Amino acid sequence: MCGSFCTLENSMAILRQLVSMGTDILPIMSDSVYTTDTRFGTSQKWINEVKSVCGRDIVHTIPDAEPLGPKISLDALIICPCTGNTLAKLANGITDTPVCMAAKAHLRQDRPLLIALASNDAMSANLGNIAKLSSRKNIFFVPMKQDDPVKKPHSLVADFSLLPDALKAALGGKQLRKMFL
Repeated sequence: MCGSFCTLENSMAILRQLVSMGTDILPIMSDSVYTTDTRFGTSQKWINEVKSVCGRDIVHTIPDAEPLGPKISLDALIICPCTGNTLAKLANGITDTPVCMAAKAHLRQDRPLLIALASNDAMSANLGNIAKLSSRKNIFFVPMKQDDPVKKPHSLVADFSLLPDALKAALGGKQLRKMFL
């Protein structure tokens, strides 16, 4: 989970759905979600909720994220929500957050990384990063759409309800189409 705070509730709904389907989840949080209180909830609220749903501690430091891949194998890694900042870091190989380190470590094992983007600059500053990551092996996107074309013309948000189908496709090595709704 990354700091798209306005989409954390949607992310939690999908997390609950995946767990109810029998998916074993190892939660990973960015520094901002783990430490920042916002009008959308306190960091402690999100920590408690995620721990309760997943039944385990949250990976929230770079040293704890580094073993993912070489020592701790995951079938897939889902970044939900993924901010434009994290997207840019992934596109450029920057691993200075727990989420980016987890993604890097996971991708070393040639397993799928699924991105549920929520970014106000997806169709401006981050459009090139979407294209760059779309062409990389084992990186997939949850289909996305504009959430408010008039007031936020550069914004894209994943359709979180499509995450389970996108995960199934990614586990099969495919991008769920249409990528843009």
